[in-house]
Amino acid sequence: MAFEVEGKLHKIFPTEQKSASFSAREFVLEVPDGNYPQLVKFQAVQERCALLDAYSEGDRVKVSFDLRGREWNGKYLTNLNAWRVERLEEGSGATQTAKPDENFPTDPFPNFTDAPPSGGNFEDLPF
Repeated sequence: MAFEVEGKLHKIFPTEQKSASFSAREFVLEVPDGNYPQLVKFQAVQERCALLDAYSEGDRVKVSFDLRGREWNGKYLTNLNAWRVERLEEGSGATQTAKPDENFPTDPFPNFTDAPPSGGNFEDLPF
């Protein structure tokens, strides 16, 4: 499963040699989410550990990753396996300003006035 996310590099950890033939490097991306940004940890493995050498904490990037899960000793583990990191230019990103539709009226209730409708008894409304 391939996914993409944009954010700011919050923390970059050094490469760890897990075994004689396996290395991994973790990093944390700060992803905007309303008032409370999310700190999401990713992992790069083997030759992809070098992907992060060109970046510094605070850089805005887009990360392409796979979602991986497995069981180990009765515990279920999830990894976000990064396979591409791209620098974002300042001011770019997924957020776009919506443009108004020219065919949609600017006043959605053009026939309403502030005055209540004439006639009728409104005391019997259930709310």
